[in-house]
Formats: sequence, structure tokens, C-alpha cells
Amino acid sequence: MASLILPLLGGALIGLSASLLLWLNGRIAGVSGIAGGVFGAARGDRGWRLAFLAGLLGGGLLLRFAWPGTLGAPPVSSPWWLVVAGLLVGVGTRLGNGCTSGHGVCGISRGSRRSVVATLTFMATAILTVFVVRHVLGGAT
Repeated sequence: MASLILPLLGGALIGLSASLLLWLNGRIAGVSGIAGGVFGAARGDRGWRLAFLAGLLGGGLLLRFAWPGTLGAPPVSSPWWLVVAGLLVGVGTRLGNGCTSGHGVCGISRGSRRSVVATLTFMATAILTVFVVRHVLGGAT
């Protein structure tokens, strides 16, 4: 039963937090834009960005300590694959003018056609990448 409720609860919390950020702060909850704006933010604009990112990190750490088995094992054994994947995601968010949280959660819910196309592109690229890594390259180790 928990396997059905926890994802639903997580999705509801993501939607609630994105809605509250837009309603209370007038900002879109696009994590790549929020993180990228920390270093180039105007005066007075850095605090909410740091608080948002601290909440993401803190929530993950809290989950990890409260229910250690929930997150499972890391998907790859080599930290270098994680670095490469992170850099590729960063390049992709720059090319797509946003990430899955900005386009997929906030953009689609606002009816943005551009966000629908971006999210479909993200998902197709992710599916292709998993296929290539698992079935062509034999897995990332």
C-alpha cells in the first residue's frame, strides 16, 4: 500500500510547492533556473533561491536518515558516470531553456506548448539514453 501512497504524496507535495512558490513569490519552480540564479542573482533575490535549494537537499537528507531504504542504492557504481551525467543534464537544461521541473511541472500545468515539446524531448532523450547505456554499452559501471 505504501508503494502506491508515497509516490502520490510526493507528486502532491511537488505540485503544492510549485504552486506556493508561484502564488507567494511569483516565481516558477524550475530548479535549474533557481540554482543558476544563485550566483548571478540580483541583490535580495539570492535568499529565496538558497532557501529553496536547501529545502531540496534537506528534504532528501531527512528522507535518507528517516527511511534509509527508501532511496535505494546509487544507480551506478562509478562517481565519474554521475559527474558526466550531471554535466550532460546541465548542458541540456541550457539548450532547452529549463529543466523538467520548470517545463514538465510548471510549464505544462500553465498550458505552455513550448514546455510540452521540451518535456517530450527530455523524456525521449532519457529513454534513448537508458536504452543505449543498458543494451548497447552493457551498463554504466
